[in-house]
Amino acid sequence: MAKLVAALALFVAVDGFMAPRAPAASTKLAAISTESMIEKAKADRLAHLEAQSLEALTLAAENYEKAVFPNAMIVGDCVITHLLGKLGYLESGKVKIMVVDTYHLFDSTMPFLESLEAKYKFKAEIFGPADCEDKDVYLKKFGDKLWVADVEQYDKVCKVEPFQRGLKTLETDVMINGRRRDHGAERAYIDIAEVAPIGGGLAKLNPLAYWTLEDCFDYAAANGVPLHPTVALGYPSQGDYKDTVPVPDPDGLSGFQGDAGSVKWVDGVWTGDKAIWLDYGNERKGRFVGLVNKDGSAKTECGIHVAGAEQTFDRDLWESGAVSNLETQESALALKDGVVVVYAPWCQFCQAMEDDYATFADEMAKEGITVAKYRGDEDREFVTANFNTESFPTINLVKDGVATKYDSEARDVESLKKFAMSG
Repeated sequence: MAKLVAALALFVAVDGFMAPRAPAASTKLAAISTESMIEKAKADRLAHLEAQSLEALTLAAENYEKAVFPNAMIVGDCVITHLLGKLGYLESGKVKIMVVDTYHLFDSTMPFLESLEAKYKFKAEIFGPADCEDKDVYLKKFGDKLWVADVEQYDKVCKVEPFQRGLKTLETDVMINGRRRDHGAERAYIDIAEVAPIGGGLAKLNPLAYWTLEDCFDYAAANGVPLHPTVALGYPSQGDYKDTVPVPDPDGLSGFQGDAGSVKWVDGVWTGDKAIWLDYGNERKGRFVGLVNKDGSAKTECGIHVAGAEQTFDRDLWESGAVSNLETQESALALKDGVVVVYAPWCQFCQAMEDDYATFADEMAKEGITVAKYRGDEDREFVTANFNTESFPTINLVKDGVATKYDSEARDVESLKKFAMSG
């Protein structure tokens, strides 16, 4: 049926059934095509989403002193950049844009950033690996295969530490980010705003929380939002070139096998089956291809948005309290009796046990038992040889200089106390 008469869509409940509702005598409802109804509904939705996001961004920028937007230049981030530009916050400097340059980005990424800076009149704050002013220095220090030899260390050096250092340097009090509910189950219930935790720390604003990836593309098309050049080449998400592939890709590494570029978005027009990109949780299918975590599981996160980011920008743990810091190999080997955790401050599992381990240390101090920490992510050979470490965190009970590994993943206070008393 080519035409739908709007009057036929008006119904009223009668004895449990739906019956037509007669329009008022003065109401004249014009016929409208199905296609027109869809386009109007889409426009109305985008207008609502835009207004909602603009209001959230305004409230964040006007109620916090140091609003920062870490921008990875994925589709949603480009939409947020446009919204911030529309509000005038980029040109005024009210909101700062921060970019992490891993030195492994696509060749087109930094030139694309420069084009955004020119269009929206801002200058991004760029942070890269510490003490590496350019890629040549990084390569001399770490080589070009750190991500192959130790992906966790690569994440720490190239992503997590620069990200946290950037937030600290910019004195961030509210972080704007592009997380959405359709990214996957772990984000399925996020809201548009997350207030700062009691005692201080970061507030987080998720202005696109209720958008879908399709909304982002539709909005970009309707508003002339520039997108990363790789979108037109078949990449739904942008990251490091070393582990990002088109979707689909010839080898099926993304989970979808097919010709690279057979699905793409160019100047508002789709080529191929857009559902491959737009289905729930599919945006990042081409990311982290071929990367494996230390436990053998497939890698799905880079570690930047780790739990506990609001607790410390420096990413170190147990900086005060009863946990003793073993700063050198010599001090670690000098521990003859006690409990020691080998940790990495950027590791989300180490962060998750921070409070319990601190409480455990307080209680053990009353018993005269030493509870210590040793940072192992930059001293892997030593901790592997002396403290049974294959992953972080690793907890050891040391008796007469011999370290016995705690094999349980139960890291609550009572479980740790039971382990400490077992020897």
